[in-house]
Amino acid sequence: MHPLRFIVFAIFCLTAAPSFAGLFSDNEARQQIQQLQAKAASTEELLVKLDAANKQQTSALLDLQTLIDAQSADLRKLRGQIEELVHNLQDAEKRQKDFYVDLDGRMRRFEAADSTTADKTSSVKSKSDDSVAENRALEAALGFYKAENFQSAINAFQEFLINYPKSVHIANVRYWAGNAYYMLRDYKNSLDNFQVIANKFDTYPKIAEVMFSIADCQELLNDNEAAKATLKQISTKYPNSDAAAKAKKELANLK
Repeated sequence: MHPLRFIVFAIFCLTAAPSFAGLFSDNEARQQIQQLQAKAASTEELLVKLDAANKQQTSALLDLQTLIDAQSADLRKLRGQIEELVHNLQDAEKRQKDFYVDLDGRMRRFEAADSTTADKTSSVKSKSDDSVAENRALEAALGFYKAENFQSAINAFQEFLINYPKSVHIANVRYWAGNAYYMLRDYKNSLDNFQVIANKFDTYPKIAEVMFSIADCQELLNDNEAAKATLKQISTKYPNSDAAAKAKKELANLK
C-alpha cells in the first residue's frame, strides 16, 4: 500500500472509533430507558389494579356494615317485643293468681252459706233446698274452672244462668264465665260477659278490674279505639284502683 494511503486510512480509523463507541452507548441507553418505561407501565397497571381492588373491598365493607346495622335494628326491635310479651305474661299470671285467691275466698263463703241453709227450719225447707242446689251448681262450675277445665266450666256457668236467672250470684257467674272464655282465647264471648257486668252491675266489687278486662278484650279484637275509651273511663271513674294504674300504662302503649 502506498505510504500516504496508509496514513490516511489510519487517521480515518482513529477518527471513526469514538463515533462507533458513542453509537453503541446510545443503543444501550435506549434499551435501559425502554426497560424502565416498561417497568413503570407495569407498576402503573399494578397500582390501577390495586386501586380497583381497594375500591371493591371498601364497597364490600360498606355493604357489610349496612347489613350489620339493619340486623342490629331488627335485634333491638325483637328484644323490645320479647320484653313486652314477658311483661304481658307476668300481668296475666298475676291476674290469674289474684283470681284464684278470690275464687277460694268466695267458695269458702258458699260453703258457709250451705251450712247455714242446712240449719234452717222445715218451714222454709223448699227455699233452702233451692239455695243448696244453686250453690252446688255454682260450686261445680267453679270446680271445673279451678281444675282449668274451662270448656266444662263455661257449660256449667251457662246452665246456671238458665236455671237461676234471678240468682244473687249472676254477676260472679258472668265474671268467671268471662275469664273462662278468655283462657280459651274466645275474646268475643269473654267481652260479652264482662260487658253484661258493666251494664247491669255497676256496683260489683271488682267492676274496675272488669272494665280493664273489657279493654283487654277490645284490644285483642283489634278495636283499639274502643279499648282507649274504656281505659280512659277506668281512670276517670276509678282513679284510686289498681286497674286505673294499669289502664294508664296500657294507654301509653296504645299511642
